[in-house]
Amino acid sequence: MTGERKGLTMRKKQAIAGYLFILPFLIGLVGFFLLNMVQAVIYSFNDVRIVPEVGGLVMDGVGLENFQFVLFQHGTFNRELIESLIDMVWYVPLIIFFSLFMAMILNRHFIGRSFVRMIFFVPVIMATPAILTALELSMSMMMGGRTNVPPDVMAEMAGFSPEAITFILGDFGLPDDLVGFIVDSIFRLNEILRMSGVQILIFLAALQAIPAEMYEVAQIEGATGYETFWKITFPMVSPLILTNVVYTIVDLYSHSPVVETATSFFFEMQQFGISSAMSIVSGLVACMFLLLVGWIVSKYVFYVNG
Repeated sequence: MTGERKGLTMRKKQAIAGYLFILPFLIGLVGFFLLNMVQAVIYSFNDVRIVPEVGGLVMDGVGLENFQFVLFQHGTFNRELIESLIDMVWYVPLIIFFSLFMAMILNRHFIGRSFVRMIFFVPVIMATPAILTALELSMSMMMGGRTNVPPDVMAEMAGFSPEAITFILGDFGLPDDLVGFIVDSIFRLNEILRMSGVQILIFLAALQAIPAEMYEVAQIEGATGYETFWKITFPMVSPLILTNVVYTIVDLYSHSPVVETATSFFFEMQQFGISSAMSIVSGLVACMFLLLVGWIVSKYVFYVNG
């Protein structure tokens, strides 16, 4: 009788490799995120003040007063929170559709493809704080100190006429609501392009992972491009659609006005309790929105069994 093999099995080795792979994430989650979240919850139920005499923070319990101030007394928090949710509903489909469309174009073979791919990822690099600050200063100098230029003024300067686009689309018999949506989307094209770099790369990786044999079989069977997209491309990239939806919602929330208001209360006004309450309320609303959207999108996700 042969003795039992010593050492780890292949399954155990794979499990250990998986745990080692996510170990940095677990360290960051426990050491930074969870500790800060617990601290924010504690701050939200207290009046937190910096007292130099004692060399640190002093907390006085106030119960739910911070939450009452945030929800019922602050002048702009509720409006900013609702506007942030509306922006998510507006931007997420546009960013996902635009990212998938551009990824399909960039996945084709043409001269200078690598350079074009780099161009579409430039907005991600340009979104760093240092570069954004430099761009805002440059815009301020170019516009004589006016950085908040209305969209219609910018459109006129760029030679874009929303009235002409509305008139043209109206001639095709499109509903007024759809025409308004298209025109507003054109106004937001700069923001959509800036926030689509990572999503384009994710979709591009998903498209390159689709076996070429599937497209060859579809071509042999006489499938049209429309049928190929809905029967092969879309189902195969649908898991990454869910990933991109989650990433886009988190990205939009992190740059929303409600987060800027909470940050202002924390760093500028040093109202740590109120800032923590704002963060908790807006974070819970964003999480509920994320769970709802994730539940809806997951119903249309196709997973390959293997």
